[in-house]
Amino acid sequence: MDIDLLRTFVEVHRLRHFGAAAESLHVTQAAVSARIKQLESLLGTQLFDRSRRDVRVTPEGHRFLHSADLIISEWRRARHIVGMDGTETPQLSIAGSLRLWDIFLQDGWLHALRKARPDIALSVETGAPEILITRLFDGLLDVVVMLEPPRVELMTETRLTQIDLFLVSTRPGQTVAEALGHDYVMIDWGQAFEVEHRERFPEAPAPMTTVSNSAMALAYLKVIGGAAFLPARVIQPEIEAGNLFVVNDAPSFSRGVYGIYLKRNPKLPVIIEALAILNAGERVAIGNAESAGDEAGPSTPGQAPSSRTD
Repeated sequence: MDIDLLRTFVEVHRLRHFGAAAESLHVTQAAVSARIKQLESLLGTQLFDRSRRDVRVTPEGHRFLHSADLIISEWRRARHIVGMDGTETPQLSIAGSLRLWDIFLQDGWLHALRKARPDIALSVETGAPEILITRLFDGLLDVVVMLEPPRVELMTETRLTQIDLFLVSTRPGQTVAEALGHDYVMIDWGQAFEVEHRERFPEAPAPMTTVSNSAMALAYLKVIGGAAFLPARVIQPEIEAGNLFVVNDAPSFSRGVYGIYLKRNPKLPVIIEALAILNAGERVAIGNAESAGDEAGPSTPGQAPSSRTD
């Protein structure tokens, strides 16, 4: 079995597009099509329905995904085991939710972990929380970092830190009601945030724009303008540059960040060390919102955050 066939199948399954998979794999679209046809021939079944304009996964394709993931994971492990000195390299497969990776984990964890443990073979990915949890239980991931962990008996969660969200606007001097008006951008910070948001702002209109993460929101605000609840780390340079302004008297939100792993994982010492590195960082605070769960907003609109890191 050619491992590239499996990687190609997984990418097409993930992206639902042959062209996008080709771009992700740095090959031509014709090569992607040929690999899928070869894999289907080997398996004796059709993995994708190409009769429509969009690419749809067949039931057989859905069932095969788990096996493909396991084979790729074992192949990666085997490559590390067969080292020049015949010893097995310590490995760690880590993942973060898309909400957290670019604002927190990449600089705050991955780089620090690599510097602290250059001997560990790291496999890193991002994804939707529900998919990452499934991969964790399948043994394809060792650690998942997310905002709202499920409560499962075999799983251990460690509260690592928290992210403070502040209401900022591209227009200085706005009131909370004005910021939450037509130009407000709602970011998906999880179900708990959505519930708390409704409780705090019962009179606010339904948002006209909703995005999945802070990077999308910030890019939108820079072009279109408006307001959004963004992490202190993201808004700090924008406030200093005069691009964003803290909305006066707006409450802040605090979201806990959790590291999740399975109790039975034999890599437990390495996992605990990796999470300790992540937990070493400090929060960014703005104004007087300094304590966990503090509902008071910044005291001065446009006041710059401190220099601490999330």
